[in-house]
Amino acid sequence: MPSPAASAADRPRLLAVVPGVGLTALIAAVSTVLGGLAPVAGSALPALLIGVAISLWRRPGPLLAPGVAVSGRLLLQTAVVLLGVQMSVADVLRVGLESLPVMLTSLAVCLLGAWALGRALRVERRLTTLIGVGTGICGASAIAAVSPVIAATGAEIAYAMTTIFLFNVLAVVLFPLLGHALQLDPHTFGLLAGTAVNDTSSVVAAAAVYGSAALGFAVVVKLVRTLMIIPISVGLSIAEARRHSRGRRLTPRGIVRLVPWFLVGFLLVAAVTSTGIVPASVRDGLSAMSGFLIAMALAAIGLSTDVAALRRAGWRPLALGAILWILVTATSLATIALL
Repeated sequence: MPSPAASAADRPRLLAVVPGVGLTALIAAVSTVLGGLAPVAGSALPALLIGVAISLWRRPGPLLAPGVAVSGRLLLQTAVVLLGVQMSVADVLRVGLESLPVMLTSLAVCLLGAWALGRALRVERRLTTLIGVGTGICGASAIAAVSPVIAATGAEIAYAMTTIFLFNVLAVVLFPLLGHALQLDPHTFGLLAGTAVNDTSSVVAAAAVYGSAALGFAVVVKLVRTLMIIPISVGLSIAEARRHSRGRRLTPRGIVRLVPWFLVGFLLVAAVTSTGIVPASVRDGLSAMSGFLIAMALAAIGLSTDVAALRRAGWRPLALGAILWILVTATSLATIALL
């Protein structure tokens, strides 16, 4: 049981996030109204665009930044956990197995492409690795996991994050348009988004824009894809050890910590849903809450847009990220068509 002193110490930190969380909630409320007026856009895309517009005018300062950070990460992860009410464990296993060939093919093409294109564009090796795993696996989460393994510098991490962020924003806007242009059904679009969009936030947003039928499928595919962090991180750790670099060796405990908590939470919620004890009204309420949290998270991501960082990154990392993004999308579409 926490002591009164500990509770008093936590209170200022909780209060610090209120302004930023309140702003993202306000943007989410406005975007929900806009989504009701134009259902094809949903609430996630308007929230992202409103956030970007505000950021271009004025980026959140110290008063808003803590809450915006919480909305962009913790609330998004919570929304993913709540999406577990839409699927049973049997659905999760079926979707995971179905998506595995597409996922492994696109990941292999991405990593090989990063190695070859990074050399051709003369992008530094560690930065190439970060952009490659960020594009091929799960965006910022993969970059954060791999950075200490390869001893990446702060500047390299910032450039990779900025590059991935740009294509995350573009994916939310362009992928639904691509899906409609190709006349993809929700099932196929969910598979495409889950295997070809970089970050979890963008997968959720793009699938939510396309429709609720695509959302649950895309999230499961993405969560299975996220687990690829583990073998890739282990492989890079072995490679760095052979290279005698500053990289950090992964321990068994470190490997376990690579498993995202929200993946475990999603599976637990899906397991409870499989029992049939959750009433339909409760499932509907949790799904609606998840949608609102997604809009808040996308508002926060829009508010975090840093145009100056994009300029500092230069054209080479952006070119590498763009080519890899197109390559992964094309590979996913080709593999889906063949299968």
